[in-house]
Amino acid sequence: MAPNSVVVTMEKPNHFSIVEINASDPSLFPEKRKAVSPKQFSWVLLLKAYKALTCVSWLALAFKATFISIKKRFALSKMSKEEPRSRGKLYRFIKAFLVISIVALIIEVIAHFKIWSSNLKNPWEIQGLVQWCYMAWLSFRAHYIAPLVITVSKFCTVLFLIQSLDRLVLCLGCFWIKYKKLKPEINGEAYDIEDPSSFPMVLVQIPMCNEKEVYSQSISAACQLDWPRDRLLIQVLDDSDDGNVQLLIKDEVSSWRQKGINIFYRHRLIRTGYKAGNLKSAMGCDYVREYEFVAIFDADFQPNPDFLKQTIPHFKGNPELGLLQARWSFVNKDENLLTRLQNINLCFHFEVEQQVNGVFLNFFGFNGTAGVWRIKALEDSGGWLERTTVEDMDIAVRAHLNGWKFIFLNDVKVLCELPESYEAYKKQQHRWHSGPMQLFRLCLPAIITSKIPMWKKSNLIFLFFLLRKLILPFYSFTLFCIILPLTMFIPEAELPLWVICYIPIFMSFLNILPAPKSFPFLVPYLLFENTMSVTKFNAMVSGLFQLGSAYEWVVTKKTGRSSESDLLAFSERESKSSNEEKILRRHSESGLNLISKLQEQEAPRVKKRNRLYRKELALAFLLLIAAARSLLSAHGVHFYYLLFQGLSFLVVGLDLIGEQVS
Repeated sequence: MAPNSVVVTMEKPNHFSIVEINASDPSLFPEKRKAVSPKQFSWVLLLKAYKALTCVSWLALAFKATFISIKKRFALSKMSKEEPRSRGKLYRFIKAFLVISIVALIIEVIAHFKIWSSNLKNPWEIQGLVQWCYMAWLSFRAHYIAPLVITVSKFCTVLFLIQSLDRLVLCLGCFWIKYKKLKPEINGEAYDIEDPSSFPMVLVQIPMCNEKEVYSQSISAACQLDWPRDRLLIQVLDDSDDGNVQLLIKDEVSSWRQKGINIFYRHRLIRTGYKAGNLKSAMGCDYVREYEFVAIFDADFQPNPDFLKQTIPHFKGNPELGLLQARWSFVNKDENLLTRLQNINLCFHFEVEQQVNGVFLNFFGFNGTAGVWRIKALEDSGGWLERTTVEDMDIAVRAHLNGWKFIFLNDVKVLCELPESYEAYKKQQHRWHSGPMQLFRLCLPAIITSKIPMWKKSNLIFLFFLLRKLILPFYSFTLFCIILPLTMFIPEAELPLWVICYIPIFMSFLNILPAPKSFPFLVPYLLFENTMSVTKFNAMVSGLFQLGSAYEWVVTKKTGRSSESDLLAFSERESKSSNEEKILRRHSESGLNLISKLQEQEAPRVKKRNRLYRKELALAFLLLIAAARSLLSAHGVHFYYLLFQGLSFLVVGLDLIGEQVS
């Protein structure tokens, strides 16, 4: 039967006929014929050519603009302060891997276009020395390199699955808490408002160091805490080495002291031990012995006036309770993409990790601020020690080993600030991931020999330290930044799609659940977490092996985003309640005058520039080269993952994420 034919069959076999109509015959349907004039054909060709030229020109302009931007960033930027460390073993390893991948890509491109394949088994089919070397490489790769890569990738995949299972269990625990509406309850009776002597003595400590942007808001918030004045003492622990900042803080403290607030200013002449040394020095004062609890707030934290009334009553009738941790809330979470991604991480940390561990284990890592300690628990645990850069986690682990219990209050939130620049965030993450490894080395013997139950020891060693502090940065960097691009050049060890796509997306979905408004940032969050793995891995290794960078303490840069809004809010409240005797957040004329004078006296500042990060840039080019290799093999998902992950490393390496300095 001819093509484009129609068969018509009629019932009643004695009275029917079959007619074949060939639709390709133009004589049957003369009215259906469409004449295509040369002019119309030319217009169609011109239209398609115009679309193609428009697309090409747009791509050319985009590439030109990107190239100019990158060139300008390289010309104006300067290498980060981590450059001496970036020339360490990890950076040299990444550079060597990058050079090898470039050479391998060139060889693979030549082999692809010359159609060299391992299927050529007869010697006479091989032409030339280069092809013979390539065929020998394929044989060596399949027999010796691929098995090793497969073994390492399987090991990392197992770690990945274990860590994913841990995250899933934590999420299920959080769902159970929500379903059962489990919350910490106050056992004792409320304090008698008419009898101030029934309130316990509370010490408030505000450690700070050269934080001119935020010192006033934290002091102001602490002075407005709703607690009997004779039962409250505020210590401003200033470690600033800038004399101008010291004058500003002293002026702020003296102004509140004149209003009847029991507040003291302390400055150490010998600044050792960073924050731990500062807190340890303050706890050594004689008058501290009169106090039962101590609340700690960093310089950018602003507790609500009812903070103490929401937290201190939990200690009443609960003598085993040593620590009460409140949740952080962020004033600048929508400032830029970097703060949005940090908000996702920290929301999961507080909503899921801290809350689940607090409800089911009565233990979690102290966050260093926005918490209340029973002073007896601090003293029984040895007080603040200066041996690591995570003094908060150190004291929490030692208190747990001594049998003290912790409570996390998810409903009590304290306003604070997120780092807005990648430089500040990178330094913060380095300290947060190197310190736990230092602490693990120091605490392991004490954990093993402690008198706590075996399941608590196992939780501390295997879950709290090994899985969440060591294994997580190890496999995320090794699997997704090293093994994955390596498998593009060793196809025998190719990772399955569920490892690089399905499970990571599902786990990112779980991580983003506590911050539902951040769902549009699911993919950027996944890419950024893998990008940060190089910083976390480097920090973990430096802390584990006690390298020099593990002992660096850099105060996270603050911008004081909430200061202006607080000042305006104060003006409005003052105009409405000028006759009321309430202590409000002050509009310090003397402080403002002092700031203006200091600004006039300051010498012209050197213009800051965004930085370049060599490890991130090297990994960006490595992943983009691996993406090009996967394109030759027509790996769909692998290509897109490597492409976007490489672009993510490039954006971070050029410091294009977060606050743009210049």
